[in-house]
Amino acid sequence: MTDYNTTLFRRLTWEGTVPLEIRVDPKELPANSNRGLECYYVQAPRVSYLPLIVPEIRKFLMDVVFDEIAAKGLKDEEWWFESEEGTLLKWHWPIGVIYDNHTISASIRSSPMPSTSTPCPMRLILHLAAPPNDKLFLSPTIDACKQAFMNQLKEADFIRWGNTRRMTSLRKADQDGLWEGIRERDFDDYWRVASKLMPFAGSPLRSTSPPPVGSSLSRPLSADTVSTPERDGAYSIRSVPVRIYLPDGPVLQELAPPLLEDGKRFWQDVLQCISTERPIDTGTPHTLSHFFSNHFALLFPPRPPPPPPSRSNPNPQAPDVPELAYALIQGVISPPEAELAWLGSCMAGADGWLNICVGINRR
Repeated sequence: MTDYNTTLFRRLTWEGTVPLEIRVDPKELPANSNRGLECYYVQAPRVSYLPLIVPEIRKFLMDVVFDEIAAKGLKDEEWWFESEEGTLLKWHWPIGVIYDNHTISASIRSSPMPSTSTPCPMRLILHLAAPPNDKLFLSPTIDACKQAFMNQLKEADFIRWGNTRRMTSLRKADQDGLWEGIRERDFDDYWRVASKLMPFAGSPLRSTSPPPVGSSLSRPLSADTVSTPERDGAYSIRSVPVRIYLPDGPVLQELAPPLLEDGKRFWQDVLQCISTERPIDTGTPHTLSHFFSNHFALLFPPRPPPPPPSRSNPNPQAPDVPELAYALIQGVISPPEAELAWLGSCMAGADGWLNICVGINRR
């Protein structure tokens, strides 16, 4: 059963939107179009996809901009998008990821601007014909987008649980319901099914170590000192499905277990610990800081250990390290101590992936 806090953050993630300014390529406007109104503004859901907003764009253009007769031959499946800078936009990426990745790349290319609390619209160029299918891989239709989405869900399911049984055991109506929830922007319909695939956030598995030997309270470790394994909890999965989006660079996937190596065999070892009266060690939660310093040490340098204590400094602190980069998840700069298991449960995209865009600090 999903707890209240997990549902709250999932809803906040679901309701996130980004501002888009969509302008038709002036060279492709049909004859007799109203050239003063060919720009369309929309607050697009972060969890949605570009093909899903094409119908409302088309309705606006047909009602206000295009000449009805001249536009009769236009086909939605041939429409495709570029950024204002000429970057081909990947229709199978969630819109929120496209926006965050573009915002970071643009901030690196341009001079530093004063910070503002109001996000700027991302300017898109809409082309009405001749999609570059060799670069788009598939025609950017709604059906192709649905198929790509379902494949992403299955891949995330395998990485998370080590198999795809949860996904493949869903009825066809439930699988279709996942897509319809996104298409209709219905949180409850989507999560009614997605909760069968995704772990709830929960908390790291904890245990109570026995009192020191010799204490009058010392007794053999019993089963009541061990928490029941949260089989469907975020800290019990095999790995968090994570994708890293580097600015103007590749998209990377790395294994991201929810607990570090010290807790990998925790539950397999529980019974042995109970029988031998040995304290049980749970795993240390895997944090963003640890993940990035291991995989991207040049951008996220690990913090060195503190120097040894001395008379003049009996409690030395570890030296600070430069903050060269940051992690942007669903438009939010995430703190280094954020736990991957919690992020994967509460801030993953609708396709089940925790998408992290890496930004560069320019100071």
